[in-house]
This record gives sequence, structure tokens and C-alpha cells, in this order.
Amino acid sequence: MSLRSHAAVTAACVVTLVAGSAAAQRSGWMQSFAVNVHDLVTDGENSYFILKPGYQLTLEGAGRNPDRLVITVLRETATIGGVETRVVEERETSKGRLAEVSRNFYAIDPRTRDVYYFGEDSATYKNGVVVNREGSWRHGVQAQFGLMMPGSPMPGLRFYQELAPTIAMDRAEILSVNATVTTPAGTFDRCVTVRETTPLERFARETKVYAPGIGVIRDGSLSLVSHAYVP
Repeated sequence: MSLRSHAAVTAACVVTLVAGSAAAQRSGWMQSFAVNVHDLVTDGENSYFILKPGYQLTLEGAGRNPDRLVITVLRETATIGGVETRVVEERETSKGRLAEVSRNFYAIDPRTRDVYYFGEDSATYKNGVVVNREGSWRHGVQAQFGLMMPGSPMPGLRFYQELAPTIAMDRAEILSVNATVTTPAGTFDRCVTVRETTPLERFARETKVYAPGIGVIRDGSLSLVSHAYVP
């Protein structure tokens, strides 16, 4: 899900990342990835990102009628820019009403376990009606794929998750890989803490936390309440 803005794109440093390599650069924002996209597959996982059909995460905010985010790895695949990807649905509700639905397209390198992001179809709702599709983008349509979660994350890695100029340019910096975090679903060790920003909006930032064997357990103000495989 993108940090959205219509602000102009600022310059970014171009660095080539050898996917999964411990020698990856720690300075600059990686936006070129040495991977053959046709070697990627639609089913797999690394320690912090599960891309297996039926896997579902539910995160909620605080309060009596909390915001909720349900992330479901669908059995559906989609070909994006000539690459077969897995569809992951994110369904967000606010005050009990549907606020946004996005269909995200991912693929994983079976060798390095790096998970790559090939775009999203996003729809924002108001009173049950789609009011805009801002933030939607697809690899190969004036955009290129980004890195969602490295197979071997390490502090200091900085990389673009989205590379769709003027539409979606989210980037991630790994802050730590050893956090202990408690959510309603339990206490998790060896968590990866990620700060997301975008050059499209100077002050936009969000912190996410990923737990090993689970996936995202904190997304801004939302915390994990359940994770399971669903029919």
C-alpha cells in the first residue's frame, strides 16, 4: 500500500543491488536490482514475508471501533509486464466501513528469497462507492518493479519498493533486525523494523515491523491480532 502524494519527484541516488547479497550498498537508495525476473516464482516465503496462497494477517488499531487491515494471499496470479506474480489483497476498514481495497502483485526469487513488488490496483471507497484509484501502478507501464523485502535483511539497507514516478515511489530503510515487539497476537523476537518514506511527499513516513515466520505485525498504528491459513 503506497504512501501517496501528487508532489513532484525529487532526485534519488541510483545504486545496483545484487539481490540477497551481504555486500549490498548501505548508502543511497537502491532502485536497480540484478535479478532475472523470469526466474521469479509466485509461491514461497522468506523469514519475514509469506507468499503462500491462503495465508492471512489481520491488524487492528486501538479503541472500540478500530481501524482494521486484512491482508490475504490469494490463490490468484496475474501477469504483470510479462512476469507472473501472486496477487495479495489488502482490505482496510475505518470505523466499520470499507475504506480501501488494493490488489498487490508480488514474486519471489527462489534462490535468495528476495520478494519483489510489481504493482498494485488500488481503490478508495466512500459510503461503499469507489471514489478514486490513486496510487495504482504496474511494472512495465511507465514504471518498474521494486524490492519489497530482502531475503537477508540487514540494518542500513535502503531500497525502493515502488518505482512509478509521480504515482508511487515508496522506499524502505531497515532500521534494526533484533526488536522485541508485543501485539495482541503475542510477543515476537528478532523482528525487523522498517521505516518507509517517499520522495513524493517530504514529511510522509511510516514505521512497519515484521516478525520471523509471521510477516508484518505493526503497520503504523495497527497491530497484529491474528494470523492463519484460511480456506
